[in-house]
Amino acid sequence: MIVLGIDPGTANTGYGVVRRGRTLSALDGGVIVTSSSAPAERRLADIHARVCELIDEHAPDAVALEDLYFGQNVRSAFAVGQARGVVMLAAGQRDLPCASYTPQQVKSAVCGSGRAAKDQVMRMVQTLLRLPEPPRPDHAADALAVAICHVNRAPMQAAMRGAAA
Repeated sequence: MIVLGIDPGTANTGYGVVRRGRTLSALDGGVIVTSSSAPAERRLADIHARVCELIDEHAPDAVALEDLYFGQNVRSAFAVGQARGVVMLAAGQRDLPCASYTPQQVKSAVCGSGRAAKDQVMRMVQTLLRLPEPPRPDHAADALAVAICHVNRAPMQAAMRGAAA
């Protein structure tokens, strides 16, 4: 199973591609950076285009996104929602299923605690994927963590759907 994990944002959208075979391995990871001086529609088009390239390059079985986190800043929450939307559009155009996970679910899946600190998530991603160093920047590490969360939860979710049928 190959999963494209996404940590959405309009300025920085983290991505990570993880394969689950006998072990977990990272196929790709990085950040889609858009210019703050560009209009929103251009930034979203750039995110969409790059996600489409990643899907075409890695042929994932699913896309996993970090859920929107509503903190104090509503304006940034709307921007994150728009970035999530263009990622979901790219997946939908290729008939790929999308899954969403809260930051707490991701931290719990990777670290065993939904309250794990960012540096702890980065170290666990490094360990789980057997990387020589923690993934940087943190948006890429978060996206890899989202992908790990999905590859570990997808078999259980499929089994539960089968049992309910």
